[in-house]
Amino acid sequence: MRLKDQAARIPQIYLGRCSSLFLFMLLAGTAIEGQQNRGVDISLDPSNTVIRWTLGDVLHTVRGTFKLKSGSIRLDPATGEMTGLVIVDATTGESGNSARDEQMHKKILESSRYQTITFRPTHEIGKFDLTRDQTFTVDGVFNLHGQDHPLQLVVNVRPNSGALNLTTHFDVPYVKRGLKDPSTFILRVDKDVSIEIEATAQVKQ
Repeated sequence: MRLKDQAARIPQIYLGRCSSLFLFMLLAGTAIEGQQNRGVDISLDPSNTVIRWTLGDVLHTVRGTFKLKSGSIRLDPATGEMTGLVIVDATTGESGNSARDEQMHKKILESSRYQTITFRPTHEIGKFDLTRDQTFTVDGVFNLHGQDHPLQLVVNVRPNSGALNLTTHFDVPYVKRGLKDPSTFILRVDKDVSIEIEATAQVKQ
């Protein structure tokens, strides 16, 4: 090949190599972006979820439970945005006293009308990590008695054989949230009910 022809091919070779490098960088960047935007699906197991509530009065403390109906959450680790819904079956609320529970469902919860209590997460504050124990904060919307209210949860997470153990605690000012005050002239009860949740969640990426 003549020297003139070789010189003419140099720009073509250079452009070819640059194009290949650009294509490689583009594909690598797309792959990294895809990994960063990959969502995390978190499913709560109702059979391994315990919801306890505690209400104090002047004589003693009343304790009871609710049952989880379902819980499905999707988290975008890159932005912290969350979607999904956690549903508690309000009709399962019980305290171990049938007469008291009947009044609770009929006059306070009105569970025949408002059959679910829900939490809709919207945003995670912190860095979610599946590999270590951690605590992070979740902002969301709590629906009680048919009304939406903002709620921020502090969630403790512990990895456990491919699953996650989750715990959280919060207080609900139920009287301010529109529920009837069960206090009487003789018996006075707290205006806030304490909620504790222990759950096991399955995770898919």
